[in-house]
Amino acid sequence: MIAAHELSAVFGAKTVVDRVSFSVAAGEAFGIVGETGSGKSTLLGVIAGLHDAWSGSLALDGVAQPRRRRRGGGAQMVFQDPYGSLHPRHTVDRALAEPLAIHGIAAADATIAASLASVGLEPRHRFRYPHQLSGGQRQRVALARALILQPKLLLLDEPTAALDASVQAEILALLKRLRRTLGLTYVLVSHNLAVIAELCERLAVMREGRFVEELAATDLRAGRARQPYTLELIEASRGWSRAAAKGSRRAL
Repeated sequence: MIAAHELSAVFGAKTVVDRVSFSVAAGEAFGIVGETGSGKSTLLGVIAGLHDAWSGSLALDGVAQPRRRRRGGGAQMVFQDPYGSLHPRHTVDRALAEPLAIHGIAAADATIAASLASVGLEPRHRFRYPHQLSGGQRQRVALARALILQPKLLLLDEPTAALDASVQAEILALLKRLRRTLGLTYVLVSHNLAVIAELCERLAVMREGRFVEELAATDLRAGRARQPYTLELIEASRGWSRAAAKGSRRAL
């Protein structure tokens, strides 16, 4: 589904993605982790066609991608903040109708209703505005909008980061179900290793624009990383513990 070779991206004079090569099989869920500023979201933007200043080669579903912006529906992106990604003055109905109109797809009424149902939203949500929805409902609308063009590839940029823990679990369960029933391929960007381990089979660790390590999610769960940076991320993800705090005080 994705074949990238020596992919680089710049903002002005700054290189933010530096000669990254990787592949993602059809139907696979692939994660990208790293600290803020490591280039994760920019890489996702290149794949989505939202960032033009890149070099190298990129093929999606066997088709080489041009460097100018693309309008194809084969790859769609879901952003971190569903409130920010939805127009505050547009109803859910209008948000879902817009991509259909752009791509000249008929039978919009039935398609919108089916798309809402697929993400667990009821007909009563269709004519509400984003501020009338909860965070989890807004993210479900964002998913429905991404899926309404029936893409094969879904690009997920921290899709649960703005949600509380219980809603995170609901959205992760929804993503797993959608992938299974629709045969989707996922690329998930996150700083949350637990989310990556839950949703992905394989992941890459990104630092300063480069992939420093690729490993299976089973190795991530077991802490079997090779690179010191990856081990640092795993240790940091374990969070605060009373025993660790006591050890730190003794060291002082």
